[in-house]
Amino acid sequence: MIDRPTGGERAVLVHIYFPTENMQEDLVEFQELAVSAGANVIETITGTRQAPESKYFVGSGKANEICHAVSLHRAELVIFNHALTPAQERNLERLLKCRVVDRTGLILDIFAQRARSFEGKLQVELAMLKHLATRLVRGWTHLERQRGGIGLRGPGETQLETDRRLIRIRIKLVTERLIKVRKQREQGRRARKKALMPTVALVGYTNAGKSTLFNKLTGADTYVAHRLFATLDPTLRRLELSEIGAIIIADTVGFIRHLPHDLVEAFRATLQEVAEADLLLHVIDAHDKNRQANITQVNNVLKSIDADSVPQLLVYNKIDLCAHTEPRLDQDQETGIPRVWVSALAEKGLDFLKKAMIVVLSKNIVQREIVLAPQEARLRAELYQMGAVVAEKIDDDGQCHLVVRMAVSYWNKLGLQKDPPLPPQRNEK
Repeated sequence: MIDRPTGGERAVLVHIYFPTENMQEDLVEFQELAVSAGANVIETITGTRQAPESKYFVGSGKANEICHAVSLHRAELVIFNHALTPAQERNLERLLKCRVVDRTGLILDIFAQRARSFEGKLQVELAMLKHLATRLVRGWTHLERQRGGIGLRGPGETQLETDRRLIRIRIKLVTERLIKVRKQREQGRRARKKALMPTVALVGYTNAGKSTLFNKLTGADTYVAHRLFATLDPTLRRLELSEIGAIIIADTVGFIRHLPHDLVEAFRATLQEVAEADLLLHVIDAHDKNRQANITQVNNVLKSIDADSVPQLLVYNKIDLCAHTEPRLDQDQETGIPRVWVSALAEKGLDFLKKAMIVVLSKNIVQREIVLAPQEARLRAELYQMGAVVAEKIDDDGQCHLVVRMAVSYWNKLGLQKDPPLPPQRNEK
């Protein structure tokens, strides 16, 4: 078994076509992932199989072809566009004499490069530790295997057990820190709900233009690049909408096919912003020929985090790359929710998008006039604290006539009845 080097950018890519749909991956997307990770792709090897081979994932002939390419180009890294078992990874490294990374490891590496916030780094570290825990055995040549018997117990097994223990301790520590961060994020969500600010979360396939759209809407300076997973850490900004008032917009991590389960679990605190949003702006690359498949993948991830019931507004972005496509606002025939065609980069169609957001969000907001007696000063103060009072007038009897605006759920929670009771009870006109 070879020592695992710490780096290596000259990479050979391996992509195998399988007939089963759940094992199909996109070759172009795979190449973009490798480039996003910083690899210098020198050759891409493809093949077709009915099912993975247990030893090398590929057949022995294809394995020898990969070995020849590695030797010819002096590659330092081989990346598979599929999930490899620990045994397959070790067997391939022994044969190829270089480091082997599967699709999960590649995505984890990109996430590790992109994470900037404390929470993001913790989430990525947790996912990487869980992935590494399955790949410790026989990972280094200087560790001997325990064969049993007096005089045959080498130091290797002790080292492996130490590594396992250290990883378990680190996983526990990172998990505890993440729990604290999640509590802080939950407090922030409760504060926004108490302030009656609707939350709109941007979701979509990676590289669909979410961060560009977020910047154009809010005036933020979120990092933007034409590469996969350019932004990981969630960013929240305030936006004023006519007829609605202030809302919170959240830019979140992009999704991808077969996103590693550990990453979904690790980023659950971040993705909770999506699950608890009032509206999702599902940003779609209108120029992508695989856009319908990408929509399905995003919806699968949303379902896995229990966010599939949140209303979605489909935003078809990058229409500047599409011939004869103008900004417009139309109606989705199935859901009845508006659908918008925009170009965030060219700032076309943003007015249509804001109009569509107002239409969807206004369904969950009520604006009514209520009358409070002098004895109900406490409720009046609570309404002001919530930012729900639009206007106020006091009549000759000392009663407060308030025009309030709030979410329907909070209207029902406060028990503001529709039928006007007699003073000094609160009532509504």
